[in-house]
Amino acid sequence: MQLLKERILKDGVVKPGNVLKVDSFLNHQMDIDLINEIGKEFRRRFPSDKITKILTIEASGIGIACIAAQYFHVPVVFAKKAQSINIDGEVYHSKVESFTHKRVYDVILSKKFLNSDDHVLIIDDFLANGCAMLGLLELVREAGAGIEGAGVVIEKGFQEGGKKIRGQGVRLESLAIIDSMTDDSLAFQE
Repeated sequence: MQLLKERILKDGVVKPGNVLKVDSFLNHQMDIDLINEIGKEFRRRFPSDKITKILTIEASGIGIACIAAQYFHVPVVFAKKAQSINIDGEVYHSKVESFTHKRVYDVILSKKFLNSDDHVLIIDDFLANGCAMLGLLELVREAGAGIEGAGVVIEKGFQEGGKKIRGQGVRLESLAIIDSMTDDSLAFQE
């Protein structure tokens, strides 16, 4: 997606440790016009009318998933990184290690929002090592739901996440794949 690549080059900041900061337009402050185009692109890449739910993980994926969902006309469900008193009943559970935060989260999803009748599209902002995506796939499988695919805004193609997800037979569509990153430059896969 050329518009996204141009924005990453213009406003993205590469930090030591292979961290790409896109917080000025994607996952802290959100450029809604850009994210609207991202939502349209996900719909174009996943034209199936079988999709019944979009699943993401809190927090950065929620806004992107919500805007994309308007093109699918389905609800968004998000996995939470902590149990809270307002989650009642049974939950699906998975462990997810965050590349950015360097910690492991217990992620949960209420069983009343995902079941074996659902066909799920997973959407997230980043794919690096694949831990969050693998955790979401585990939740979908635990529910017995169908996996229609996974959409990622930015994939770090030089890390193992994409290979792991595709290796499981999941259709993965990444809108921008970064092949390499140094402290002062990055290169996209064409």
